[in-house]
Amino acid sequence: MDSPGNATVPRGFVLQGFSEFPNLRPVLFLLLLAVHLATLSGNLLILVAVASVPSRPPMLLFLCQLSAIELCYTLVVVPRFLANLATPGQGRGSPISFLGCAVQMQMFVALGGTECFLLAAMAYDRYVAICHPLNYAAVVTPGLCMRLALACCLGGLTVSVGLTVAVFHLPFCGSHLLVHFFCDVTALLHLACTRSYVDELPVLGACLVLLLLPSLLILASYAAIVTALRRLRSSTGRRKAASTCASHLAVTFLHYGCATFMYVRPKASYSPRQDRTLALIYTNVTPLLYPLIYSLRNREITAAIRRVLGRWLPGQRLPGQRHSQSLREP
Repeated sequence: MDSPGNATVPRGFVLQGFSEFPNLRPVLFLLLLAVHLATLSGNLLILVAVASVPSRPPMLLFLCQLSAIELCYTLVVVPRFLANLATPGQGRGSPISFLGCAVQMQMFVALGGTECFLLAAMAYDRYVAICHPLNYAAVVTPGLCMRLALACCLGGLTVSVGLTVAVFHLPFCGSHLLVHFFCDVTALLHLACTRSYVDELPVLGACLVLLLLPSLLILASYAAIVTALRRLRSSTGRRKAASTCASHLAVTFLHYGCATFMYVRPKASYSPRQDRTLALIYTNVTPLLYPLIYSLRNREITAAIRRVLGRWLPGQRLPGQRHSQSLREP
């Protein structure tokens, strides 16, 4: 790689994708297309199901926003990647403009950051529901949920804009080939000709705000929840209360586990091809898992989905369909 003194402002980049594996491209295209369609269907179904509920509990509003985030999250990355896989004759990869790359990275970070903050807000909802059940309706109101959702969006947007400006002000020299299928932060930092850890401080700052701060709030909420559960004398009550947190904990571990492994490390440890493979998983598989986790664990979501499917499939009785009031759980 050239020295920073030879750095230029690139007109654009080339996304290598998996162009070095031409025989793998048709199989990968079909597999990702199936996963992408399933992800879109699952999240759209949850959005429609929540919209069909006349009186929506606060947690359903959070789930609705989470599905909307996952829907946009996959649309930012996957359609372009599928188009590149389906286009023959791209030897080195697919070109992307400097501005297009910046916009894609900013939107990707904004959605991921919004989800980090949203998971912290959902942990607060569980804390109030378990530790202060009598005051839940008075504290966690639809108005509060809307304000928290807006704050999550603004927080993710603010951090993403700052990080994008910082990354795209770095000097890029030598090859403009990104060993990736989208404009990810790690791929761009690997391409930047920087020699000092000072240039990585914006990424570290973004990780502190997007990962450390929400994770501390989540840990504080669950520490209070564990303390409250230990005070319960009934083991049945403890299991019932703990089960309402299972889906949120599963999604939290998936999201923070992937994000921490990918971004909380120095530039020297980046491995472009390994990072590209891992990104293929967390941009395609995890958005598919989230609707499955919540639809299987949340009785309100399950009941709403059955009602929607019952309208679309008239005359067919869905398994377990009955008219009963469901328990409130995430």
